[in-house]
Amino acid sequence: MLLDSLFGNKNNNNMTYAKMVDGSYPIFSQFGNNIYASDVVQMAIDCIATEISKLQPRHIRTNSKGIQTVPNSSLNRLFKFSPNPMMTTRDFLEKIIWQLYMNYNAFIYPTFDLVTDTQGNTTRDYTGFYPLNPTTVTFLQDETGKMFVKMDFLGGNNFTLAYADVIHLRKKFSVNEIMGGGRNGQPDNAALLKVLTINDTITDGLGKAIKTSLSIRGILKIPTMLDDEKQVAERKRFETAMSNSESGILVQDLKGEYVPLNTDPKVVDKDTMAFIQDKILNWYGVPLKILAKNFNDDEYQAFYEGTLEPLVISFGQAFSKTVFTQNELNFGNELIFYQRDMMYLSTASKLKLLDTAGQQGLLTDDQKLNILGYPPLADGSGSRRTISLNYISTEISDDYQLKRAGVKDSQSKEEK
Repeated sequence: MLLDSLFGNKNNNNMTYAKMVDGSYPIFSQFGNNIYASDVVQMAIDCIATEISKLQPRHIRTNSKGIQTVPNSSLNRLFKFSPNPMMTTRDFLEKIIWQLYMNYNAFIYPTFDLVTDTQGNTTRDYTGFYPLNPTTVTFLQDETGKMFVKMDFLGGNNFTLAYADVIHLRKKFSVNEIMGGGRNGQPDNAALLKVLTINDTITDGLGKAIKTSLSIRGILKIPTMLDDEKQVAERKRFETAMSNSESGILVQDLKGEYVPLNTDPKVVDKDTMAFIQDKILNWYGVPLKILAKNFNDDEYQAFYEGTLEPLVISFGQAFSKTVFTQNELNFGNELIFYQRDMMYLSTASKLKLLDTAGQQGLLTDDQKLNILGYPPLADGSGSRRTISLNYISTEISDDYQLKRAGVKDSQSKEEK
Protein backbone atom coordinates (compact mmCIF):
# COMPACT_ATOMS: atom_id res chain seq x y z
CA MET A 1 0.00 0.00 0.00
CA LEU A 2 2.85 2.36 0.84
CA LEU A 3 4.53 1.70 -2.52
CA ASP A 4 1.28 2.47 -4.33
CA SER A 5 1.04 5.83 -2.59
CA LEU A 6 4.67 6.65 -3.41
CA PHE A 7 4.79 5.71 -7.07
CA GLY A 8 1.20 5.75 -8.30
CA ASN A 9 0.35 3.90 -11.50
CA LYS A 10 3.57 3.98 -13.50
CA ASN A 11 3.85 1.38 -16.23
CA ASN A 12 6.41 0.41 -18.82
CA ASN A 13 4.41 0.59 -22.04
CA ASN A 14 6.36 1.22 -25.25
CA MET A 15 9.70 0.52 -23.60
CA THR A 16 12.50 -1.85 -24.45
CA TYR A 17 15.49 -3.21 -22.58
CA ALA A 18 18.28 -0.67 -22.16
CA LYS A 19 21.15 -1.30 -24.55
CA MET A 20 24.18 -2.91 -22.92
CA VAL A 21 27.57 -2.74 -24.62
CA ASP A 22 28.28 -6.44 -24.00
CA GLY A 23 24.88 -7.51 -25.38
CA SER A 24 23.52 -8.84 -22.08
CA TYR A 25 20.06 -8.08 -20.70
CA PRO A 26 20.00 -5.47 -17.90
CA ILE A 27 17.93 -7.56 -15.46
CA PHE A 28 19.32 -7.93 -11.96
CA SER A 29 18.03 -9.76 -8.89
CA GLN A 30 19.00 -8.61 -5.41
CA PHE A 31 21.14 -11.26 -3.74
CA GLY A 32 23.68 -11.70 -1.01
CA ASN A 33 22.07 -13.11 2.13
CA ASN A 34 24.29 -16.20 2.18
CA ILE A 35 27.25 -14.56 3.93
CA TYR A 36 25.30 -12.74 6.63
CA ALA A 37 24.95 -15.74 8.92
CA SER A 38 28.51 -14.99 10.03
CA ASP A 39 28.69 -13.03 13.27
CA VAL A 40 31.97 -11.45 12.16
CA VAL A 41 30.38 -10.14 8.95
CA GLN A 42 27.39 -8.73 10.83
CA MET A 43 29.61 -7.02 13.39
CA ALA A 44 31.78 -5.46 10.66
CA ILE A 45 28.81 -4.08 8.70
CA ASP A 46 27.09 -2.93 11.88
CA CYS A 47 30.25 -1.03 12.84
CA ILE A 48 30.27 0.80 9.49
CA ALA A 49 26.51 1.46 9.60
CA THR A 50 26.74 2.84 13.13
CA GLU A 51 29.50 5.28 12.17
CA ILE A 52 27.78 6.41 8.96
CA SER A 53 24.54 6.96 10.89
CA LYS A 54 26.30 9.78 12.77
CA LEU A 55 26.58 11.90 9.60
CA GLN A 56 24.64 15.14 9.34
CA PRO A 57 23.28 15.77 5.82
CA ARG A 58 23.06 19.45 4.96
CA HIS A 59 21.91 21.33 1.87
CA ILE A 60 24.42 24.12 1.33
CA ARG A 61 24.83 26.77 -1.33
CA THR A 62 28.22 28.15 -2.38
CA ASN A 63 28.31 31.47 -4.23
CA SER A 64 30.87 32.62 -6.79
CA LYS A 65 33.10 34.00 -4.01
CA GLY A 66 33.23 30.65 -2.25
CA ILE A 67 31.01 31.76 0.66
CA GLN A 68 28.75 28.95 1.88
CA THR A 69 25.27 29.41 3.28
CA VAL A 70 22.68 26.96 4.62
CA PRO A 71 19.35 27.78 2.96
CA ASN A 72 16.01 27.24 4.69
CA SER A 73 15.07 24.44 2.29
CA SER A 74 12.82 21.39 2.47
CA LEU A 75 15.95 19.22 2.31
CA ASN A 76 17.37 20.69 5.50
CA ARG A 77 14.03 20.37 7.27
CA LEU A 78 13.76 16.70 6.31
CA PHE A 79 17.33 15.68 7.11
CA LYS A 80 17.39 17.49 10.45
CA PHE A 81 15.23 14.83 12.12
CA SER A 82 13.20 12.56 9.83
CA PRO A 83 13.60 11.97 6.06
CA ASN A 84 10.32 10.00 6.05
CA PRO A 85 7.53 9.33 8.56
CA MET A 86 8.95 5.92 9.55
CA MET A 87 12.62 6.75 10.08
CA THR A 88 14.86 9.19 11.85
CA THR A 89 17.90 10.47 9.97
CA ARG A 90 20.06 7.98 11.85
CA ASP A 91 17.74 5.07 10.93
CA PHE A 92 17.70 6.22 7.32
CA LEU A 93 21.49 6.26 6.96
CA GLU A 94 21.93 2.96 8.79
CA LYS A 95 19.32 1.29 6.56
CA ILE A 96 21.09 2.47 3.40
CA ILE A 97 24.44 1.03 4.54
CA TRP A 98 22.96 -2.39 5.30
CA GLN A 99 21.27 -2.52 1.89
CA LEU A 100 24.44 -1.33 0.16
CA TYR A 101 26.62 -3.99 1.80
CA MET A 102 24.05 -6.77 1.38
CA ASN A 103 23.31 -6.10 -2.28
CA TYR A 104 26.21 -3.86 -3.40
CA ASN A 105 23.44 -1.56 -4.62
CA ALA A 106 21.09 0.74 -2.73
CA PHE A 107 18.13 2.64 -4.18
CA ILE A 108 16.51 5.68 -2.54
CA TYR A 109 13.37 7.30 -3.93
CA PRO A 110 12.77 10.99 -3.16
CA THR A 111 9.17 12.23 -3.18
CA PHE A 112 8.46 15.88 -4.00
CA ASP A 113 5.84 18.41 -5.01
CA LEU A 114 6.38 20.76 -7.93
CA VAL A 115 6.06 24.40 -6.86
CA THR A 116 5.80 27.32 -9.31
CA ASP A 117 6.73 30.82 -8.13
CA THR A 118 5.30 34.14 -9.30
CA GLN A 119 7.88 34.35 -12.09
CA GLY A 120 6.90 30.98 -13.53
CA ASN A 121 9.96 29.09 -12.26
CA THR A 122 9.26 25.50 -11.15
CA THR A 123 11.17 23.97 -8.25
CA ARG A 124 10.92 20.76 -6.23
CA ASP A 125 9.67 20.84 -2.67
CA TYR A 126 10.86 17.53 -1.24
CA THR A 127 8.50 15.64 1.06
CA GLY A 128 10.45 12.45 1.84
CA PHE A 129 13.30 10.04 1.07
CA TYR A 130 12.57 6.30 1.06
CA PRO A 131 15.11 3.43 0.87
CA LEU A 132 13.82 0.74 -1.50
CA ASN A 133 14.44 -3.00 -1.36
CA PRO A 134 13.41 -4.48 -4.73
CA THR A 135 13.83 -8.17 -5.48
CA THR A 136 14.46 -7.61 -9.19
CA VAL A 137 15.67 -4.53 -11.07
CA THR A 138 15.28 -4.13 -14.85
CA PHE A 139 16.64 -1.19 -16.82
CA LEU A 140 14.49 0.03 -19.72
CA GLN A 141 14.55 2.88 -22.21
CA ASP A 142 11.83 4.60 -24.17
CA GLU A 143 11.82 5.66 -27.81
CA THR A 144 13.84 8.78 -27.03
CA GLY A 145 16.54 6.80 -25.22
CA LYS A 146 15.53 8.01 -21.74
CA MET A 147 16.49 5.48 -19.06
CA PHE A 148 13.91 3.93 -16.74
CA VAL A 149 14.19 1.34 -14.00
CA LYS A 150 11.50 -1.27 -13.34
CA MET A 151 11.49 -2.61 -9.79
CA ASP A 152 9.71 -5.75 -8.61
CA PHE A 153 8.93 -6.04 -4.91
CA LEU A 154 7.85 -8.81 -2.59
CA GLY A 155 4.10 -9.23 -2.83
CA GLY A 156 3.99 -8.92 -6.62
CA ASN A 157 4.05 -5.13 -7.01
CA ASN A 158 6.25 -3.59 -9.68
CA PHE A 159 6.84 0.02 -10.66
CA THR A 160 8.70 1.74 -13.49
CA LEU A 161 10.47 4.97 -12.56
CA ALA A 162 12.68 7.44 -14.38
CA TYR A 163 16.24 6.45 -13.49
CA ALA A 164 17.15 10.14 -13.10
CA ASP A 165 14.62 10.38 -10.22
CA VAL A 166 16.17 7.48 -8.24
CA ILE A 167 19.25 7.86 -6.07
CA HIS A 168 21.47 4.85 -6.88
CA LEU A 169 24.44 4.01 -4.66
CA ARG A 170 26.89 1.32 -5.80
CA LYS A 171 29.65 -0.65 -4.12
CA LYS A 172 32.50 -2.27 -6.08
CA PHE A 173 31.25 -0.77 -9.32
CA SER A 174 33.51 -2.66 -11.70
CA VAL A 175 32.65 -5.07 -14.50
CA ASN A 176 28.92 -4.35 -14.77
CA GLU A 177 27.89 -1.25 -16.71
CA ILE A 178 25.06 -0.18 -14.42
CA MET A 179 25.06 -2.11 -11.16
CA GLY A 180 27.61 -2.59 -8.42
CA GLY A 181 29.07 -6.01 -7.62
CA GLY A 182 29.97 -8.71 -10.13
CA ARG A 183 29.11 -9.16 -13.78
CA ASN A 184 25.49 -10.06 -12.95
CA GLY A 185 24.93 -7.03 -10.77
CA GLN A 186 25.10 -9.13 -7.61
CA PRO A 187 27.59 -9.31 -4.72
CA ASP A 188 30.71 -11.18 -5.74
CA ASN A 189 31.53 -12.88 -2.43
CA ALA A 190 33.27 -16.00 -3.73
CA ALA A 191 36.61 -15.11 -2.15
CA LEU A 192 34.99 -14.14 1.14
CA LEU A 193 32.92 -17.32 1.26
CA LYS A 194 36.09 -19.43 1.30
CA VAL A 195 37.33 -17.64 4.41
CA LEU A 196 33.89 -17.78 6.05
CA THR A 197 33.72 -21.54 5.42
CA ILE A 198 37.07 -22.03 7.16
CA ASN A 199 35.96 -19.84 10.06
CA ASP A 200 32.69 -21.76 10.40
CA THR A 201 34.49 -25.12 10.30
CA ILE A 202 36.91 -23.98 13.02
CA THR A 203 34.10 -22.63 15.22
CA ASP A 204 31.98 -25.75 14.75
CA GLY A 205 34.96 -28.01 15.44
CA LEU A 206 35.78 -26.08 18.60
CA GLY A 207 32.28 -26.66 19.94
CA LYS A 208 32.41 -30.35 19.19
CA ALA A 209 35.85 -30.69 20.80
CA ILE A 210 34.61 -29.11 24.03
CA LYS A 211 31.51 -31.27 24.05
CA THR A 212 33.57 -34.42 23.54
CA SER A 213 36.00 -33.54 26.31
CA LEU A 214 33.12 -33.16 28.76
CA SER A 215 31.21 -36.34 27.86
CA ILE A 216 33.25 -39.60 27.87
CA ARG A 217 35.77 -39.57 30.72
CA GLY A 218 36.58 -43.30 31.05
CA ILE A 219 35.69 -46.94 30.35
CA LEU A 220 34.52 -49.52 32.90
CA LYS A 221 36.03 -52.89 31.96
CA ILE A 222 34.17 -55.92 33.25
CA PRO A 223 36.25 -59.11 32.82
CA THR A 224 33.21 -61.40 32.42
CA MET A 225 30.50 -61.93 29.87
CA LEU A 226 27.33 -60.14 31.03
CA ASP A 227 23.96 -59.93 29.40
CA ASP A 228 22.30 -56.57 28.86
CA GLU A 229 20.44 -56.51 32.17
CA LYS A 230 23.55 -57.30 34.15
CA GLN A 231 25.53 -54.62 32.22
CA VAL A 232 22.93 -52.03 33.17
CA ALA A 233 22.98 -53.14 36.79
CA GLU A 234 26.77 -53.06 36.89
CA ARG A 235 26.86 -49.54 35.40
CA LYS A 236 24.36 -48.28 37.96
CA ARG A 237 26.35 -49.88 40.76
CA PHE A 238 29.49 -48.13 39.45
CA GLU A 239 27.72 -44.74 39.24
CA THR A 240 26.37 -45.17 42.77
CA ALA A 241 29.85 -45.93 44.04
CA MET A 242 31.19 -42.76 42.38
CA SER A 243 28.44 -40.57 43.82
CA ASN A 244 28.87 -41.98 47.32
CA SER A 245 32.63 -41.50 47.39
CA GLU A 246 33.25 -38.42 49.50
CA SER A 247 37.02 -38.79 49.62
CA GLY A 248 37.45 -38.85 45.86
CA ILE A 249 38.71 -42.44 46.01
CA LEU A 250 36.55 -45.08 44.33
CA VAL A 251 36.41 -48.51 45.95
CA GLN A 252 35.73 -51.38 43.56
CA ASP A 253 35.77 -55.12 43.86
CA LEU A 254 37.78 -57.42 41.62
CA LYS A 255 35.07 -57.71 38.96
CA GLY A 256 35.45 -54.25 37.52
CA GLU A 257 38.29 -52.12 36.24
CA TYR A 258 37.92 -48.40 35.46
CA VAL A 259 40.21 -47.11 32.72
CA PRO A 260 40.29 -43.27 32.49
CA LEU A 261 40.45 -41.62 29.05
CA ASN A 262 42.85 -38.71 28.83
CA THR A 263 40.99 -36.61 26.27
CA ASP A 264 43.11 -33.91 24.70
CA PRO A 265 40.97 -32.22 22.05
CA LYS A 266 43.02 -30.28 19.50
CA VAL A 267 41.74 -26.79 18.73
CA VAL A 268 43.11 -24.06 16.51
CA ASP A 269 45.53 -21.71 18.25
CA LYS A 270 44.52 -18.11 18.89
CA ASP A 271 46.93 -16.71 16.29
CA THR A 272 45.29 -18.76 13.54
CA MET A 273 41.82 -17.73 14.73
CA ALA A 274 42.90 -14.08 14.76
CA PHE A 275 44.35 -14.45 11.24
CA ILE A 276 41.07 -15.89 9.90
CA GLN A 277 38.93 -13.22 11.54
CA ASP A 278 41.29 -10.45 10.44
CA LYS A 279 40.89 -11.58 6.82
CA ILE A 280 37.11 -11.21 7.18
CA LEU A 281 37.39 -7.81 8.85
CA ASN A 282 39.93 -6.62 6.25
CA TRP A 283 37.40 -7.48 3.53
CA TYR A 284 35.15 -4.78 5.02
CA GLY A 285 37.94 -2.44 6.07
CA VAL A 286 37.17 -2.65 9.79
CA PRO A 287 40.25 -3.14 12.01
CA LEU A 288 39.79 -5.22 15.16
CA LYS A 289 40.55 -2.23 17.40
CA ILE A 290 37.74 -0.26 15.76
CA LEU A 291 35.37 -3.19 16.23
CA ALA A 292 36.37 -3.52 19.89
CA LYS A 293 36.05 0.28 20.42
CA ASN A 294 39.64 0.33 21.62
CA PHE A 295 41.24 2.80 19.21
CA ASN A 296 43.25 5.99 19.39
CA ASP A 297 42.84 9.09 17.25
CA ASP A 298 45.27 7.98 14.54
CA GLU A 299 43.66 4.54 14.22
CA TYR A 300 40.19 6.03 13.84
CA GLN A 301 41.46 8.56 11.33
CA ALA A 302 42.91 5.73 9.22
CA PHE A 303 39.59 3.86 9.46
CA TYR A 304 37.70 6.99 8.44
CA GLU A 305 39.90 7.76 5.46
CA GLY A 306 40.07 4.17 4.22
CA THR A 307 36.50 2.95 4.81
CA LEU A 308 34.09 5.72 5.76
CA GLU A 309 35.25 8.68 3.68
CA PRO A 310 34.61 7.00 0.28
CA LEU A 311 31.04 6.32 1.45
CA VAL A 312 30.61 9.93 2.62
CA ILE A 313 31.80 11.24 -0.75
CA SER A 314 29.60 8.79 -2.65
CA PHE A 315 26.52 9.81 -0.64
CA GLY A 316 27.09 13.49 -1.30
CA GLN A 317 27.62 13.08 -5.04
CA ALA A 318 24.77 10.60 -5.63
CA PHE A 319 22.20 12.60 -3.64
CA SER A 320 23.24 15.94 -5.16
CA LYS A 321 23.14 14.59 -8.71
CA THR A 322 19.56 13.42 -8.26
CA VAL A 323 17.85 16.03 -6.07
CA PHE A 324 19.19 19.11 -7.89
CA THR A 325 18.74 20.10 -11.50
CA GLN A 326 21.80 20.94 -13.56
CA ASN A 327 20.98 24.64 -13.23
CA GLU A 328 20.79 24.32 -9.42
CA LEU A 329 24.12 22.52 -9.37
CA ASN A 330 25.64 25.30 -11.45
CA PHE A 331 24.52 27.81 -8.80
CA GLY A 332 26.41 25.96 -6.08
CA ASN A 333 23.69 23.80 -4.54
CA GLU A 334 24.79 20.45 -3.11
CA LEU A 335 24.12 17.98 -0.31
CA ILE A 336 27.08 17.39 1.99
CA PHE A 337 27.18 14.68 4.64
CA TYR A 338 29.17 16.24 7.45
CA GLN A 339 31.11 14.12 9.91
CA ARG A 340 29.66 14.43 13.35
CA ASP A 341 31.46 17.01 15.48
CA MET A 342 34.84 15.24 15.75
CA MET A 343 33.58 13.45 18.89
CA TYR A 344 35.92 10.51 18.39
CA LEU A 345 38.85 12.67 19.48
CA SER A 346 40.41 12.17 22.89
CA THR A 347 40.21 14.96 25.46
CA ALA A 348 43.84 15.92 24.83
CA SER A 349 43.23 16.12 21.06
CA LYS A 350 40.08 18.18 21.59
CA LEU A 351 42.00 20.68 23.70
CA LYS A 352 44.73 20.86 21.06
CA LEU A 353 42.07 21.45 18.38
CA LEU A 354 40.46 24.20 20.45
CA ASP A 355 43.83 25.85 21.02
CA THR A 356 44.75 25.87 17.32
CA ALA A 357 41.34 26.62 15.77
CA GLY A 358 40.36 28.96 18.59
CA GLN A 359 43.42 31.18 18.18
CA GLN A 360 42.65 31.49 14.46
CA GLY A 361 39.05 32.55 15.17
CA LEU A 362 37.64 29.56 13.28
CA LEU A 363 35.22 28.48 16.02
CA THR A 364 32.46 30.23 17.92
CA ASP A 365 32.14 29.85 21.69
CA ASP A 366 29.17 27.49 21.21
CA GLN A 367 31.15 25.34 18.78
CA LYS A 368 33.98 25.09 21.30
CA LEU A 369 31.54 24.04 24.02
CA ASN A 370 29.96 21.50 21.69
CA ILE A 371 33.33 19.85 20.99
CA LEU A 372 33.80 19.45 24.76
CA GLY A 373 30.29 18.00 25.12
CA TYR A 374 28.66 21.04 26.75
CA PRO A 375 25.42 22.76 25.64
CA PRO A 376 25.40 26.27 24.07
CA LEU A 377 25.49 29.37 26.29
CA ALA A 378 22.04 30.07 27.66
CA ASP A 379 22.18 33.83 27.06
CA GLY A 380 22.64 33.37 23.31
CA SER A 381 26.07 34.98 23.21
CA GLY A 382 27.77 31.82 21.97
CA SER A 383 28.00 33.02 18.38
CA ARG A 384 30.97 35.25 19.32
CA ARG A 385 34.33 34.44 17.73
CA THR A 386 37.59 35.33 19.40
CA ILE A 387 41.05 35.47 17.85
CA SER A 388 44.57 35.64 19.24
CA LEU A 389 46.44 38.94 18.84
CA ASN A 390 49.62 36.99 18.23
CA TYR A 391 48.70 36.66 14.54
CA ILE A 392 48.71 39.35 11.86
CA SER A 393 47.84 39.48 8.19
CA THR A 394 50.53 38.37 5.76
CA GLU A 395 49.89 41.56 3.76
CA ILE A 396 51.21 43.79 6.55
CA SER A 397 53.82 41.47 8.05
CA ASP A 398 56.79 43.26 6.41
CA ASP A 399 55.61 46.72 7.50
CA TYR A 400 54.96 45.37 10.99
CA GLN A 401 58.47 43.97 11.31
CA LEU A 402 60.13 47.09 9.87
CA LYS A 403 58.24 49.34 12.25
CA ARG A 404 59.26 47.20 15.19
CA ALA A 405 62.88 47.28 13.97
CA GLY A 406 62.74 51.08 13.65
CA VAL A 407 61.39 51.50 17.13
CA LYS A 408 64.19 49.39 18.54
CA ASP A 409 66.85 51.34 16.59
CA SER A 410 65.57 54.68 17.77
CA GLN A 411 65.39 53.49 21.34
CA SER A 412 68.98 52.21 21.18
CA LYS A 413 70.24 55.57 19.77
CA GLU A 414 68.52 57.52 22.51
CA GLU A 415 70.12 55.32 25.16
CA LYS A 416 73.57 56.03 23.71
